[in-house]
Amino acid sequence: MNRIACITICVLVLFSSCAQKKDYVVTIKTDMGDMVAILYDETPKHKENFIKLAEDHFYDSLIFHRVIDGFMIQGGDPDSKKSQPGQRLGNGGPGYTVEAEFNPKLFHEKGALSAARLGDQMNPTKASSGSQFYIVQGTVIPMDAIDQITVDQIKLNKGLQQCLQREENKALYDSLTALYYAGDMQAYQQKLFSLIPKIERETGIKVRKEIPQERIDAYTTVGGAPHLDDEYTVFGKVIKGLDVIDKIAKVERDGADRPIKNVYFTVTVEEMSKKKITKEYGYEYPADPK
Repeated sequence: MNRIACITICVLVLFSSCAQKKDYVVTIKTDMGDMVAILYDETPKHKENFIKLAEDHFYDSLIFHRVIDGFMIQGGDPDSKKSQPGQRLGNGGPGYTVEAEFNPKLFHEKGALSAARLGDQMNPTKASSGSQFYIVQGTVIPMDAIDQITVDQIKLNKGLQQCLQREENKALYDSLTALYYAGDMQAYQQKLFSLIPKIERETGIKVRKEIPQERIDAYTTVGGAPHLDDEYTVFGKVIKGLDVIDKIAKVERDGADRPIKNVYFTVTVEEMSKKKITKEYGYEYPADPK
């Protein structure tokens, strides 16, 4: 290899290394405060799309058209820019969808920036809206309710049905039925979850999901919305301004969960070194694989 070629390769490697050390910071500005977020490299299609829309000023002066205290705040419908008070929103977009990008490392903890979408019947591939997004507020899951996270409800119901069809489990069927019709749902759930080892043993159906400890820790401390995991694409995270989510989620709203008083927002994007992002916002990037 000649000297010029060697120097060229070294320069390209250095340039690539520098580029990888930068990232984009997204700021969602509102009259109730600003939320600063990063976008995940693990969801490149959503990241590229969100940055493009922001840089094209697509989000300027849109509103959070759906807010639910204890759950999330949603915006990104272009029809909201000139909407009338009380007008139903949520169907607008840029005219395209974005392919779902699920990643087991990304989940709906408080502050998660996620893509809205149509329901499964109309959208079996779970493709994301081209522009609408929501930010999770969620709730903290108590440790004694951890089964909400670790149990696959669909498999539990299937296993329970098979288990209760056995003649030797008739007394069990009667006790569960009595609790259900008595309206004691707390006792019913406790009884049901206590049967999981028996259900798994007798039916061979694995009811409990493999949930990383990091996810359990997040849901039992900062909170979130675990029932949305693996159903909607998480593509970013608020790293400053979690209190702003709480403020917006608590505003007065109508029957369709639209705020009575519009909460306008704009989105700006700034390229910044990862080192500066960590210093200013305390966000720690995952270690680069070696």
